[in-house]
Amino acid sequence: MIRLYDTAKKEVVPFEPDRIVKIYTCGITPYDATHIGHAATYLTYDVLQRRLRDLGHETRCVRNVTDVDDDILRKARELGVHYLDLAAKETARFDDDMRALGMLPSWSEPRATSAIAEIRKFIGQVLASGHAYEVDGSVYFEVATFKNFGTLSGLDRTTMLELAAERGGNPDDPKKRDPLDFVLWQPSAEDEPSWESRWGYGRPGWHIECSVLAMRDLDTPTIDLHGGGADLIFPHHECESAQSEAATGRPFSKHWMHQAMVRMDGEKMSKSLGNLVFVSDLRKEFDPTAIRLGLLNFHYRDSWEWNNEIMPTASERLETWTRSGEGEGALETVREHLSNDLNTPAAIEAIDAAAGKGQGVSKAALLLGVDTKRP
Repeated sequence: MIRLYDTAKKEVVPFEPDRIVKIYTCGITPYDATHIGHAATYLTYDVLQRRLRDLGHETRCVRNVTDVDDDILRKARELGVHYLDLAAKETARFDDDMRALGMLPSWSEPRATSAIAEIRKFIGQVLASGHAYEVDGSVYFEVATFKNFGTLSGLDRTTMLELAAERGGNPDDPKKRDPLDFVLWQPSAEDEPSWESRWGYGRPGWHIECSVLAMRDLDTPTIDLHGGGADLIFPHHECESAQSEAATGRPFSKHWMHQAMVRMDGEKMSKSLGNLVFVSDLRKEFDPTAIRLGLLNFHYRDSWEWNNEIMPTASERLETWTRSGEGEGALETVREHLSNDLNTPAAIEAIDAAAGKGQGVSKAALLLGVDTKRP
């Protein structure tokens, strides 16, 4: 049995899915290169899947590509390129980085623009449920009608308003009945992509795509686990959960799991701040397997600071594990640590100890996705 921290329950609880495990993780908005914050997040769900598969489960992990939203449209406008061309270029670069890091392929990697018809239908369901309203071609979710709004994040109203303003929620929109109401559909600007709808030509809001893509591609109103970076808890995942449950009347995710932020120079590593370390740049100097190992040396729930000692240490560790040869040293201990809230630092420490005793550690390393037999 695996035990994982549940963001909504605020505690480590048993994670007991059926044989087929249905997972959804929020993917990239492809307007820039992959940074190590992205890599750390997707590594967490990669190792989780490896442990679940080791236990005999089949994992189906859907990871979306947000190929239409404010950020990518803004960047495409700055560069003078078509937004889909920008999305294609950066998605290809992201996929190349993920392959280099040894990530398991996504079961499905749908684009937001692939689901416009389903998004329109879904918005109609939310309106019919009485949880949304239309104003001048925009459709908003009305949070006052949904009693569980705020239970995922556990935040008070003041904090939610602050984060909504910081993270694209536009609480000052005068068309809203409540500043925390959020957009399901919005009119497009003249130079933005636009689709026909019964509310007028426009495009989807940010949160709506994930609800639709998760339920469409996993073929269920209730998924087993939803993941993403901790910065997505509010407003993105809070809104996603609310609109999904309003539309279906069913719980959206049985378990919520979030990756803590990677920091640099005391700030969260993010595109908006520009304090980024790109995977593609690290790959020019270091073995991608060492990059993977460097990132896994931090627990997924601990926010940590990037520093210049991480990669040399990881490279040396990889060489030591490789020299140890084939064998099952530390394998059962690593299994126990991964089942205990995905404790990758403890797993790495156990492999270090086994390799130090001259035991082969190839199988334990592979459970972390570290292939010591690579060319």
